[in-house]
Amino acid sequence: MCRKLELKPGDQLLEIGTGWGALAMHAAREYGANVTTTTISKEQYELARERIETAGLQDQITLLQCDYRELSGQYDKLVSIEMIEAVGHDYYPTFMRHCDQLLKPEGQALFQAITTTDQIYHSARKETDFIRRYIFPGGNLPSATHLLDVATAASQLRLFQLEDFSLDYARTLAEWRKRFWANAATVRAQGYSETFMRMWDYYLAICEAAFSEHHTSVVHMLFTKPRCIRGPATSINQLA
Repeated sequence: MCRKLELKPGDQLLEIGTGWGALAMHAAREYGANVTTTTISKEQYELARERIETAGLQDQITLLQCDYRELSGQYDKLVSIEMIEAVGHDYYPTFMRHCDQLLKPEGQALFQAITTTDQIYHSARKETDFIRRYIFPGGNLPSATHLLDVATAASQLRLFQLEDFSLDYARTLAEWRKRFWANAATVRAQGYSETFMRMWDYYLAICEAAFSEHHTSVVHMLFTKPRCIRGPATSINQLA
């Protein structure tokens, strides 16, 4: 994602959704960027803060615990990894509009999102399936077309590149499932029940199938502001 954004030393990078701090640290250490990253999770904030301090990157990374709607300022680049699934259908316009406002006129934004197919998006968002009930309560998978429509209507963001790498996720899920069962004794020793283990196995299996069939996808959507001039973005396979 750093290479797709053409990240360079001195860039002001905003990350919406810190996770556990890995991307912010990578961007600061490997690319010389000045990173502002935010999360609403207390647990993520505390662990990310600990990791950033241990790495000695406090001078390059500003870690915040606040909602993206509270952010202000102007940034060269913006990145968000699989946070948009928690934004909610009604708030996509707000999200895209605010991302636009936070970027300089020549800015770029890269979103990594788990998406559902365009044809079922509007019906699926009203349903509660196994994953939304047991794994990600309150989650909402957008479709790529809907996100593009919202960005077009609510912001100046222009789609520069869309890349689907669903089959990579299918392979990842297959590996997770294999390694989960290879460590079943350890899982049981941690106190997890057989019911939980069967449920987790089912979750990994149906997700692998969904990505394999492109019923569910994972995409990079790279947007640019109107004054952005840049070269073509390479694909994930080219970057590997």
